[in-house]
Amino acid sequence: MSKIDVLLGLQWGDEGKGKVVDVLTPNYQLVARFQGGPNAGHTLVFEDRKHVLHTVPSGIFRSSAKNLIGNGVVIDPIVLQKELRTLHDNGVDTKNRLMISEKAHLILPTHRMLDAASEKAKGKDKIGSTLKGIGPAYMDKTGRNGLRIGDTQHATFLEKYEALKKKHIQLLKAYDVIPDNSFVEEENAWFAAIDSIKELPLVSGEYYIHQCLQKQQRILAEGAQGSLLDIDFGTYPYVTSSNTTCAGACTGLGLPPSAIGNVIGIFKAYCTRVGSGPFPTELHDEIGNSIREKGKEFGSTTGRARRCGWLDLPALKFACMINGITELIMMKSDVLGGIPKINVCTAYNIEGRLQDTLPYQFENQKVEPIYKELDGWGSLDQVKYFRDLPASLQQYIRLIEDYVQVPVTLVSTGPGREQTLFR
Repeated sequence: MSKIDVLLGLQWGDEGKGKVVDVLTPNYQLVARFQGGPNAGHTLVFEDRKHVLHTVPSGIFRSSAKNLIGNGVVIDPIVLQKELRTLHDNGVDTKNRLMISEKAHLILPTHRMLDAASEKAKGKDKIGSTLKGIGPAYMDKTGRNGLRIGDTQHATFLEKYEALKKKHIQLLKAYDVIPDNSFVEEENAWFAAIDSIKELPLVSGEYYIHQCLQKQQRILAEGAQGSLLDIDFGTYPYVTSSNTTCAGACTGLGLPPSAIGNVIGIFKAYCTRVGSGPFPTELHDEIGNSIREKGKEFGSTTGRARRCGWLDLPALKFACMINGITELIMMKSDVLGGIPKINVCTAYNIEGRLQDTLPYQFENQKVEPIYKELDGWGSLDQVKYFRDLPASLQQYIRLIEDYVQVPVTLVSTGPGREQTLFR
């Protein structure tokens, strides 16, 4: 059998995975999304148009590849329906390019209500949830109460839905929340969306993928969010609800570890984070503001301004370690262009102790980043080949490679497909 390549983010998400998947898709026959939900936002820019995907894999714009929403993904039918309509309006043939694993779980309207009520109850300790119902949906999945999209094909679906809704309403009462008339409207829209999604092929995802592997087809597994948001290895509790690391591709698609080939890690030339949680290299000055504005660092799902800071090498090395990264892709190197001096975090000073490993938790202790200063670079607009990158940027890349012991094989110098330099 052939191997499946895995592409995932190495920071707190928003690294630019959508663009890279789109660029690499011509090399693959199948692109499969393996975890997360519509809290993800993959932004692609080509032909002077911006496209934002939330659930559909980013290979959908290439006619040469099929796309699979895997069993590890949680699906909001309303969000997916809107996404499919937008793709259709842009001339994308989703019916012949997109499939859904019948084991993928559904996000109910009451999941969204539970998400909002729970986050509000946390007060100042809120996680920074996107309020899309992701966490409650995964809780029902692990609690063995969830509804799967395959259930929509069976006569007991409505009965199962009503039982789960009843449970949710009881939980909402604990938050003093009672569904009103707007909930009835959303519920009707949810069922209508279910009907429209039924036009897509539902498949046994694990069997389909293994058949593709046996046919020697090339497959790319697309992750959502980033490794530092992993439910087990991220900056807990300020994390997402799924395994965003390479291991998530195995459980999210039904793959044995032996089927994994290359593991491609994507990171920005700097760091960003949406919502709450530790961020040692965060910048609260004009440089941070300029990175945010130049990099258009606003959430594609929520529109929230992202927190911005210098590149954190201990965190990047940690993400490479737990994922088994075989090659790196650096995004948004152009955004740092014009900054005279650039800092890179190489270690932490934690209560007077130097360390280059991530602590158990960042809270309740003073964590000071230790920086190495490098010369900046100018505009990259005219650079067409990797070898022609400015010497200072080449030095920046070598520092990263020496630190994490993984090669950088691609550098992105802008949002467009053509602004992608292979080594």
